[in-house]
Amino acid sequence: MPVSHTSNTTKRSQTGRKRQRLTSPVRRKQPGLLVRLLRHVPGWAWWIGGLSVAALYVWFFYFFFVSPYGFRWRALYGDINYPEGYDIHGIDVSHYQGDINWDLLRNQGTIDDCPIRFVMIKATEGATKVDEKFEDNFFQAREYGFTRGAYHFYSLHSPAADQARFFIKNVKLEKGDLPPVLDVEHKPKNQTREEFKQSVQEWLNIVERHYGVKPILYTYYKFKTEYLADSVFNQYPYWIAHYYVDSVEYQGPWKFWQHTDAGSLPGIKGPVDFDIYNGSFYDLRRLTIGSQETIGVDAYNTDLY
Repeated sequence: MPVSHTSNTTKRSQTGRKRQRLTSPVRRKQPGLLVRLLRHVPGWAWWIGGLSVAALYVWFFYFFFVSPYGFRWRALYGDINYPEGYDIHGIDVSHYQGDINWDLLRNQGTIDDCPIRFVMIKATEGATKVDEKFEDNFFQAREYGFTRGAYHFYSLHSPAADQARFFIKNVKLEKGDLPPVLDVEHKPKNQTREEFKQSVQEWLNIVERHYGVKPILYTYYKFKTEYLADSVFNQYPYWIAHYYVDSVEYQGPWKFWQHTDAGSLPGIKGPVDFDIYNGSFYDLRRLTIGSQETIGVDAYNTDLY
């Protein structure tokens, strides 16, 4: 019937409109790419990530607060522990310190309220390199009244004899200077322990014959204990490198102690190594070339100069 047909059509139309409103899609914000990726990360990966973060935190804490670098970082900001019971202080320098204001260093430079008594100066490295600041530093140290010394950095790439002759060629020590110094910190991988010790001994023997005095041996205490512990090396004055500790752990005799590489002084830009001498100033002077403890002036091989 017409009325009934119209009524049903209207109902269906109304019902259809209601269904369209009820079933219309709801727009939801899609998660970001990172969130979608993280949803697919397996559980074991989360555990590894957490452990990695914890390990990184432990490493960061150790590196900056416990390790030698951390101590150096703190020392650069004034937290230097000066060894107690020592009054004879010195420094060692090379081209890394740049141009030194020796007048300022002489007149205002003190370490633990004590004057600077000696300066060790890098002279040579290997069989071909002369430190670019050696000549000036070596001259100025004497001009400004410091007891001076010269050291050679032992190279892994040249025969010991060649290195010794190169040092002798470039370093003219005089009466009142400290004995020559051998700085040895690494062992060549292609040498056995015995071969290495023989090479070091060869350098020491050649240099000793030339200058007439036993050289000073510089190295880290653990390195000496591991590679140069033979009694033959104990006859040489030992200069120990051991940083950021209150006392030397090395049990043998020693003359010098390089106790920090983060010192600060007027006249020197940037950090500088601080050293102490294990004895009095009188003892330090007796160690120098031409003194009674080393060799008489008449016996010294002055014709080499």
